Amino acid sequence: PLSFSFHFFPLLLLDYSFCAFYSTVSPFCAFSAAVETQSTSSEEMVPSSPSPPPPPRVYKPCFVCQDKSSGYHYGVSSCEGCKGFFRRSIQKNMVYTCHRDKNCQINKVTRNRCQYCRLQKCFEVGMSKEAVRNDRNKKKKDVKEEVVLPENYELSGELEELVNKVSKAHQETFPSLCQLGKYTTNSSADHRVQLDLGLWDKFSELSTKCIIKIVEFAKRLPGFTTLTIADQITLLKSACLDILMLRICTRYTPEQDTMTFSDGLTLNRTQMHNAGFGPLTDLVFAFAGQLLPLEMDDTETGLLSAICLICGDRMDLEEPEKVDKLQEPLLEALKIYTRRRRPNKPHMFPRMLMKVTDLRGISTKGAERAITLKTEIPGPMPPLIREMLENPDSFEDSKDFSFNSNPGACGPNNKNVREMRENISPVDQGHASAVFTVFLFFSIRRSSFTQVRNH
Repeated sequence: PLSFSFHFFPLLLLDYSFCAFYSTVSPFCAFSAAVETQSTSSEEMVPSSPSPPPPPRVYKPCFVCQDKSSGYHYGVSSCEGCKGFFRRSIQKNMVYTCHRDKNCQINKVTRNRCQYCRLQKCFEVGMSKEAVRNDRNKKKKDVKEEVVLPENYELSGELEELVNKVSKAHQETFPSLCQLGKYTTNSSADHRVQLDLGLWDKFSELSTKCIIKIVEFAKRLPGFTTLTIADQITLLKSACLDILMLRICTRYTPEQDTMTFSDGLTLNRTQMHNAGFGPLTDLVFAFAGQLLPLEMDDTETGLLSAICLICGDRMDLEEPEKVDKLQEPLLEALKIYTRRRRPNKPHMFPRMLMKVTDLRGISTKGAERAITLKTEIPGPMPPLIREMLENPDSFEDSKDFSFNSNPGACGPNNKNVREMRENISPVDQGHASAVFTVFLFFSIRRSSFTQVRNH
């Protein structure tokens, strides 16, 4: 299962010749001399029977995660997943963050949950950076024309049904840009201000409606309502802002530098800033620009939203293993669907998965923005928005997270955020949580009643 890491597109690299040192060798293979036997009648030389073939190589388990090893890669016995993860991390100079205590257990079940600890484990067991660089340089020197064979990516019946359900759930809770009748407003369109209260009122109204639509989307995902109510709430609170950001960014129009909401309201960058995004604005627009080359359709956006939501590494889950199992077919479905849609662009799938990490970074900044925004608006924040943005998990993540992959980039600000958070009334926090819980509970009950009535 996915936990801010992307190990589903390994590329084969050459193994090192010294891997044979660790292979098991039969004693019969050490002697190759044939035994000559002289016939008593014809004096002819008769060769002996051939030596038994050597047994297959047996490698030690992967030094990183203890999964089945495929050979010796970058100096140690490792599986294909850890080999590919280490190679990509070094080649792309990735900087990861641990959201716990930097001592996460790494095995074949948990290896995808923390990229930071997995990379540290790679170094601890002896994987070599230089081996990655040398292998890459060798490939550049030995570039030869390769025959690319077309791969046949077909969805199984179960995955096809899953894709259809997720796609339908997404489309019926989030109309695409071409389905909307755009309209604009001239309110504070030319210069940035701290906050335009008129735009804020409209933005908060639309955001509340979007949160309700995301809850409807979640309920329609196969298996989501089989989770405990507590886990459903935890997942929604943790991922709601991620999905909101993903959705609004898919409605970005680069020619006008605008974003369009679900009722057709279209705001430019300045208006988005004044509506409440504030210092988060340029970060959101930059992410929207990064989505454009991916050319994601509604099905891919829906699957990626589902992957953001159903993620077993969220804090305080009662049944994280069950959540992981629900996520696995979503990952497989997105992989096959994207490769089938773009057979000549196999890199699109891992690039999409990397956006999950980016979305979490934006959400962390969004939670920080909610604290300062609370001091700018004249009245209380709408309950559903407050519950979504003032999610404690976001503040735990923000202790170590930096969107720019700079560990110290947001340290001082986070201290201020935590101090400001302490000043939020516990009554306000409890009220918001109660609102979200009651809303989700009755929403699920209403859905169940409708299903029974339809049958």
